Amino acid sequence: MVTLFKPFLHDRFLHLMVILGIVLAIFAPFRLTELPGAVDWHTLITLCGLLILTKGIELSGYFEVLGRRVIEYFQHQRALALALVAGAALLSTFLTNDVALFIVVPLTLTLRKFSSLPVSRLIIFEALAVNAGSLLTPIGNPQNILLWGHSDLSFFGFIWQMLPLASALMVCLLALTWFCFPDHIIQRHAPEEAQGWQRRLLWLSVLLYLLFIAALECRFAGWALIVVIAAYLLMARQVLLRIDWSLLTVFIAMFIDVFLLTRLPGVHAGMTQAAHWSDGARYLAAIGLSQVISNVPATILLLPFMPASQLFAWAVNIGGFGLLPGSLANLIALRMAKERRIWWQFHLFSLPMLLIALVLGWLIYLTLRAA
Repeated sequence: MVTLFKPFLHDRFLHLMVILGIVLAIFAPFRLTELPGAVDWHTLITLCGLLILTKGIELSGYFEVLGRRVIEYFQHQRALALALVAGAALLSTFLTNDVALFIVVPLTLTLRKFSSLPVSRLIIFEALAVNAGSLLTPIGNPQNILLWGHSDLSFFGFIWQMLPLASALMVCLLALTWFCFPDHIIQRHAPEEAQGWQRRLLWLSVLLYLLFIAALECRFAGWALIVVIAAYLLMARQVLLRIDWSLLTVFIAMFIDVFLLTRLPGVHAGMTQAAHWSDGARYLAAIGLSQVISNVPATILLLPFMPASQLFAWAVNIGGFGLLPGSLANLIALRMAKERRIWWQFHLFSLPMLLIALVLGWLIYLTLRAA
């Protein structure tokens, strides 16, 4: 039980979200019965399932096996960083940004055991990569799913709409990766005796992973989560005890805080004026609001007042860069890293990327509109 509850006591970000919620509750009119509806339970169920399944694969020991092979294949830091960043971006286009992180980040963490790589910086760039890569497709992230559903575009029509921005941002991100990771030979640690890995736990986790992804597509996520939990209770109970359950509580607190924020007097009235804003004002508003409440809630809040246009789609995806709350994927990646310094180091790269994306997005939009 100590293992289960210890993260809640040391989670400063969770404590901050709870305090913020209490302050907002003082000024925002609401009923307690409205709070459960403020939480996106589908997102919570999805995140919970992925946390459990990834932990199962991690505890099987297979990430260490894979990490050894990666270190043996790549000789230079820059080549490895470019491969991981490009791989994270590619995975995020069809597996969604959070799923891509649950695959790439645990693998990256195992590299620390075999080499002196700057693992924290790699994870930061992987978080930036999934934000850039996932914006390309209508299934890459939750905000795109929402926008696609409110538009008249086909699947490939949406991709064509997002392609100019996605291409430009990936070129910039890969260039930034090139400059931030030196072409030094990877310094490997003295080889350790290879530890055995649990094939039974690995295959159980992979099978459940495929089942869970299929269930998500068929909208049976809740039932699939019950199956996943029951399977681990029967066959690998230690997996459930090692989950970062406080992360799920952080997400619940964030959803409630956003709900209370939207109930503040004057906020809703201000949103109704969005229909009369210029393109530039809408662009900056969507990016700015994403920095404060994350791009998915920002999309939900603004969608009734703004058309699901190309500019709006670009803006909320650009809003995933910058400050930590810009994208929930940022929080997932940094939490998995389990390192204090990474929280401020993230902004050294994410804020410049936000500025680059903001300027590039607007210039490309003006160019396309003038053509």
